[in-house]
Amino acid sequence: MPRWSWILPVIATAMLGAGLILPAHPALAVAMFAALMGTVVAGVYQAEVVALRVGEPFGTLVLALAITVIEASLIVSLMLAGGEAAAELARNTLFSAIMIICNGVVGLCLLVGALRYGEQEFQVQGASVAFAVLIALSTLTLVLPVVTTSTLGGTFSVPQLTFAAVASLSLYGVFVFVQTIKHRDYFLPPGSAEPEAHAPPPLASRAWLSFGLLFVCLIAVVGLAKMLAPTIEQTVAAARAPHAVVGIAIALLVLLPETWAALRAAQANRLQTSMNLALGSALASIGLTIPAVVGVAIALRLPLVLGLSPKEMVLLALTFLVGILTLGTGRTNVLQGTVHLMIFAAFLFLSLFP
Repeated sequence: MPRWSWILPVIATAMLGAGLILPAHPALAVAMFAALMGTVVAGVYQAEVVALRVGEPFGTLVLALAITVIEASLIVSLMLAGGEAAAELARNTLFSAIMIICNGVVGLCLLVGALRYGEQEFQVQGASVAFAVLIALSTLTLVLPVVTTSTLGGTFSVPQLTFAAVASLSLYGVFVFVQTIKHRDYFLPPGSAEPEAHAPPPLASRAWLSFGLLFVCLIAVVGLAKMLAPTIEQTVAAARAPHAVVGIAIALLVLLPETWAALRAAQANRLQTSMNLALGSALASIGLTIPAVVGVAIALRLPLVLGLSPKEMVLLALTFLVGILTLGTGRTNVLQGTVHLMIFAAFLFLSLFP
């Protein structure tokens, strides 16, 4: 095991301790951000070792589930700390995650891969199944609260919240069953052109060690992101930007490991792995976070606003429409990546200038 792959998580853990003990300072924030970046690289490396041991699509599922579980914990903890001021945090973070993944991550992967290889291929069956579940989950949890009449202000009643949580968990559970058991071949690289397909897997002990270090890296990433959240909020307030930008910044930090892993796969001509990571992460973000957030909101009677604004619904609909066209052929090029990145740029611009 390369030394840096375990030294960087140790440094990040030390920075977490320093953040708990030392008073806030700009130099400390810079050091924590540097540790965060290094831990992202180490986490992706450990995830790739695990993926090489368990094979696709289990490898990408491990990273997506690990990050999403900790991401949900981060959202819940911020909700508990923020009270009513955090009522829209889950919605902002989930919507930001969808836009970042479906436009930013997918767009970058398509563009980077196309610039290097011209065209790349992936399995249409797997991508279409995942995207259909994502559209259903997003509509049921983020769009329906706007049009229901039991409550106002983009909220659900308690029975509606319960249904949304059960539907999200059920859809995600069936998707994982299809991805890993029933139709696993839908999520495998087309043909046998994957360079690493025949690489010898690491020993079981080495894979378990990497699995443990992966969780250390992810906990460090989320912990440092949470500690950097006040600095982000102060920066946003000083720039007089909308408060929703805080959710975008937190989502960007938490999704860094998956983004880096997806880009590395696209550069290695493994676009199927990139698609598995991207779409799987978006599904896990909603399918696991919504039940956790709803459970806490109901149990502690916390306010929870899930409904999107008209501007956000337009961006969501545009993302899904373009995504259907992109994923419908199984082949990608430079133009498709550029279109997704332009939608992502519009999302960022309209977040700053609503």
